[in-house]
Parts: sequence; C-alpha cells; structure tokens
Amino acid sequence: MTIVILGGTTEARQLAAALMGAGIDVVSTLAGRVNSPQLPAGRVRIGGFGGVEGLADFLRTQHASAVVDATHPFAAMISRNAVQAAGLNDMALIRLERPGWSEHPRAGSWTWVSDTDGARAAADSGCRPFLTTGRQSLPDFESWADREVLVRLVDPPATPIPPRWTVMTSRGPYAYAGEHRILIDHAVDVLLSKDSGGTHTVAKLDAAGDLGIHVVIIKRPERPPASVVRAVSEAAAWCRSVENLRLVGRSIS
Repeated sequence: MTIVILGGTTEARQLAAALMGAGIDVVSTLAGRVNSPQLPAGRVRIGGFGGVEGLADFLRTQHASAVVDATHPFAAMISRNAVQAAGLNDMALIRLERPGWSEHPRAGSWTWVSDTDGARAAADSGCRPFLTTGRQSLPDFESWADREVLVRLVDPPATPIPPRWTVMTSRGPYAYAGEHRILIDHAVDVLLSKDSGGTHTVAKLDAAGDLGIHVVIIKRPERPPASVVRAVSEAAAWCRSVENLRLVGRSIS
C-alpha cells in the first residue's frame, strides 16, 4: 500500500510519521516554495506536477492506494487538481484540513476580508502594519512604500522591497511572549494575516487582542467538495481503513 500525501504542513508531517510507524508506505509531495523545507518521514517529492494530468500520472506511477490532501488551507489550486486527478484514477481522497480561526474568542472583533485587496483597504489607515500574509502577497502592498511596514516571512523576499520596510525571517511555532514583544517594539497598529488556522501562529492574534491592535484576516478560499477530517488521527485511521478494504478485495478476488 502506498499513500500519497500532498503536504508541506505540520499536519502532513505528523501524518507521514504516523503512517510510516504503522508500516504504511508514504510519498509526500512538497510544492518547493520554501528554500529549506522541513522534510517528513518517508519518500519525498519536491516540485509541481504540471496540472491535473501530471498529478494523475504521478499517482499512477506510484501505484497509490489513496491520496491525502494535507496542503495549506490557501493552496486551493492543488486541492482542485487533487480531486480531479484522484477521480481520473478512481482513487480515494480525503482532505486533512486544520480548523480555522473563525471560532477564536476574538474572531468577531476582527475585520474579515476576501483577498489581499480587501485586506489592504481594511488596514489602509494603519501607519505601522505587521504583514504576515506570505511572500507572494508582497506586491499587493507596494502602495505602502511610504509606511513603516513590518514583514515576517519564512524566506527572504525574492524581489527588492521598499527601503522603509523591515523584514523578519523565521519559522513558527511562535510563543505569546515573543509575539507580544514584537508588536510593542515595532509599535504595530494593525496586524494582517491569512486564516491559516491551527495553533502555531495564533499567538500573534492573542497578543494583538490584548494590546488593542486592529486585526485584519483574509478568509480561506473556496475548495472543491471532498471528505474532510480535522485531526491527524482521523486521517491515519482513514488510511488504515483504505488498506483494510484493499486487503478484503484481494482476498475475495
């Protein structure tokens, strides 16, 4: 049995470790957008597939029994491709998706927007924004070249940024004390984030709330219909059930 995990997230790495520990062969795929990714247990493929057909071919060459889409909540394109590619191969698919922040106690006090344009408009009155929406979103905020923008990224920006901007490179998880200190030291007056969900980066939202800082959250994009689980243990149990069904089918045939 081989399970293909479309990964790049903490949950994907945890699932790969759990399945390998259970003796299940795993191939994890990473998009390759981070220079030094944290590699999961088992075999790893890095890079794109060239669309639906490319992903479908990959699944066939791996003789995959099933696919787990454990990509980032904002990786909508690969999720769409995964559903179609699994369908072309008549292959089982499940999505492992961490819970969003809509249930956070302070979620009702945040400004929720649909995209980066909406985020820029909602935070336009801020003089010292803290931008945590990812490297690919930076061009959407070029109009803030005259502001003291604090940017946090995993890797340095690929293109030059305005001279007044400050870039911090680090990888979560982040603790409350550190986030609280950053907001104070940089006199942040508005925090911008995607609804990435989970616990690794939620401390910045808690600290911003305690300091009375305006928070702007970009909503998750629509993803194609699929069976969804929220916990790694649920995804691991599903993978084992797929293996059991395969063994039963073999014994019958």
